[in-house]
Amino acid sequence: MIALVQRSTPEAPLDARAFDLLSLTMAFVLGVHAPHLPWWLTAGLALVLALSWLLRRRYHARAPLLVKLPLLGLLAVAVVFTYGTIFGQQPGSALAVGLLVLKLLESGTPRDARVGVSFACFGLMAALLFGQGLVDTLVVALGLLPALATLRALEPAQAPSSLPRALLPGLALLAAAVPLALLAFMLVPRLNSPLWGAANRAQAHTGLSDTMSPGNFTELLTDDRPAMRVSFEGAPPPPRLRYFRAYVMERFDGRTWHYGSVANGAPVPLEAGGALRYQISLEPSHQYVLPALDVPLQPPADAHMRRDRVIVADKPVDAMTSYALSSATGYRLEPRLDAHYRRWLQLPSGFNPRALAQGQAWRQRYGNDRPAIVAAALALFHNGGFSYTLAPAPLGRDSVDDFLFGTREGFCEHYASSFTVLMRAAGIPARVVTGYQGGYWSPLGNYLLVRQSDAHAWSEVWLEGRGWVRIDPTAAVRPERVSLGAAAAAGDQLGWAETSWLASLRDRWDVVNHWWTQGVIGFDALRQRGLLTPFGVRDTGTAMLGMLLAIGVALFVAIGIGWALWRRERPEPSRQALRRLEARLARAGITRRRSEGPQHYLRRAARALPAQRDQLEQLMNRYLELRYAHDEPVPELLREFQQAVREFRPRRVVK
Repeated sequence: MIALVQRSTPEAPLDARAFDLLSLTMAFVLGVHAPHLPWWLTAGLALVLALSWLLRRRYHARAPLLVKLPLLGLLAVAVVFTYGTIFGQQPGSALAVGLLVLKLLESGTPRDARVGVSFACFGLMAALLFGQGLVDTLVVALGLLPALATLRALEPAQAPSSLPRALLPGLALLAAAVPLALLAFMLVPRLNSPLWGAANRAQAHTGLSDTMSPGNFTELLTDDRPAMRVSFEGAPPPPRLRYFRAYVMERFDGRTWHYGSVANGAPVPLEAGGALRYQISLEPSHQYVLPALDVPLQPPADAHMRRDRVIVADKPVDAMTSYALSSATGYRLEPRLDAHYRRWLQLPSGFNPRALAQGQAWRQRYGNDRPAIVAAALALFHNGGFSYTLAPAPLGRDSVDDFLFGTREGFCEHYASSFTVLMRAAGIPARVVTGYQGGYWSPLGNYLLVRQSDAHAWSEVWLEGRGWVRIDPTAAVRPERVSLGAAAAAGDQLGWAETSWLASLRDRWDVVNHWWTQGVIGFDALRQRGLLTPFGVRDTGTAMLGMLLAIGVALFVAIGIGWALWRRERPEPSRQALRRLEARLARAGITRRRSEGPQHYLRRAARALPAQRDQLEQLMNRYLELRYAHDEPVPELLREFQQAVREFRPRRVVK
């Protein structure tokens, strides 16, 4: 008995062009993930990728196992050291990108390249967990181009080509896939929650908080990200009324204001004189508070209003949230104070003695004339040499004294805090309110864009017969902050606001992002069920979606089969060029016989046209090489043959 042992043939090594494209694919994935990776990890992985490419291209070698194993262990240690775990969006993506780059160290065969491309496509998809905006989606889509080019380079009989030419077929494939992707986007039944679970809180941008101390708004005031977009029924309110209430600060400990328990209970009375209806689309803040135009009348669904008329959601805002509200255009808020009004006069003992003395001096001078005391404080800010800056000098233990009688420079937090302390020292109930003020009105999108940099703090004082009255001491120093917005007040302190045309372009680009957010990211299960409402179908159930999807897929399959059959019936480009040559020769009297092959025909034509014999023999040789020397026509040879046919002009026929 003879045993037959079949040995597997070793796989051919990966050629240089395919390896270059594979390296480019992995570099693209690393670049897409770089914004949410530690800079040192990105730099280290980029160095490993560059060394892998250099080792393979210059020395035609792969890294030994003694190098790969320590790098693998170092990657795992770095991820655990940075994030404390390997599970979750951030550590998981960091580990995946690191493993992808290390895969290049051992990629030496077409099989390794195919595995690397598959893993790279997964890495590109994972990048959408951190951002699903229009730019993010386009960048991820472009990342598929080198991946598709790598797979194409692995096909047999692929002639080397330049990098742009290698990427073009992938671009055509992506364009062809767009209609099918759009069909799947609209008709594949959606889940009520994403597959990847809760949002990544490590990447959360919390915005405002329930505490405020002079200086902690600095990061927000230089943050150009959108906070919310507001659409109004009718004309928007003027800039002086664009105050959006978020927190009402009760307790002051000498340095920090706190949002305290005084907010518990039923909302305080409000005498409203007119109402303005509007809708807010709030970006994820991972907090409970819902900003509202000062002063809201009723809370929206799934939220409640606290005693100070601050609106709080029933669950954190972990995704884009839209809610409709009505706010008073004219009002008297809590015209009569309750028995516990003294909480709005409390100040910590042993802090800011000079500010307390100043408030008491105003009280002795003006008595119970509270509007006069308010005017004196605003005059102090306006005429006392104060300046508006986002980079104020640091303050000490007595922060209000240091600001009022020392540095005299700061932004809204400094002015609201010190003004409220002065009012309480003068015996006037006062409190700090934080939220947003201003915004950019987009006539194209018909909404008010409020950015994180529009975060603001102001004061409310209680005046007899008027209730709580909004006082913005920052406006006494920098009126532009209220009338023109945060960018105008900061001047050249905000890099993105230095160029007016650039700021205008940024605001207009937000309209595109807003449409993308509403139409694509906001296309949830509820909106999908109302997809056919314009056609009279109120509820598009899963069965209806499945039927429409099956019909759409069948239609695309039919179109694809028809296209393939049409392409099959069409002659190859080389044969098309030969037919054009035959037509020109036929007009000169040299007609191809039905049983005559191209070689014999062109030789006969060369004999009939002795003056163009060499030209016809070159055409024949090029055609034979295109048809029979390669599995697939070489693009460069095909272009040369087509150009030669276009230039050929038969002169005369020798009988």
